[in-house]
Amino acid sequence: MIARINDLELYYERSGCGEAGRPLLMLHGNGEDHTIFYKALPELTDRFDCYLIDSRGHGKSTPVDEFHYEEMASDMVGFMELLDLTDVVFYGFSDGGIIGLLAAGMSDRISELIISGANTSPAGLKRRLLLEFKLKYLFHKEALTRLMLKEPNISDSYLKGIQARTLVLAGSKDLIRLPHTRHIADSIPRAELRILEGEDHGSYIVHDSRIGNIIREWVAEEKD
Repeated sequence: MIARINDLELYYERSGCGEAGRPLLMLHGNGEDHTIFYKALPELTDRFDCYLIDSRGHGKSTPVDEFHYEEMASDMVGFMELLDLTDVVFYGFSDGGIIGLLAAGMSDRISELIISGANTSPAGLKRRLLLEFKLKYLFHKEALTRLMLKEPNISDSYLKGIQARTLVLAGSKDLIRLPHTRHIADSIPRAELRILEGEDHGSYIVHDSRIGNIIREWVAEEKD
């Protein structure tokens, strides 16, 4: 399916229990597409109205020459407005998590936010990875690599303005520095932090069912 937003076409797939369930938006990371969540869907479709989206310049969405996280977040807000989605559960992995943080500060349509392996500045990346990105960009000049070197730039005051109930996830072997992840959780008023022992940046997410279980169980906790 196609949603026309901000002069772009965003591709998305919808599955689940339709209007009988809460809307769940799932957004992939840098250089990926919606298919990374296919294995998680069986854990979610009986409870949620699931929307798997390709962000601009990814998958089947409109290609772009350059990327900015705030524009990508604006796309997500526009998507929710176009489909008139409210009381949204937003899940974002890596870049998708960054976009989720920004979108939650832009719109009150997101009532619950779950992010995995997100950072609020390039300094949140481990030094080895940051060096690898610098070398890669030096030789290849890729727009997606430049994005990670220059952005995001999310302030603590912006995080403090997020009103959504929030779960901040990371693996103990994540690419994001653990103190940085802790700081994100500490800065959001209604945030909970979970560090998953033995997991790396995407081991429990990409083509894996476990993130579906995590989302399902955490959202259900609010009802208890």
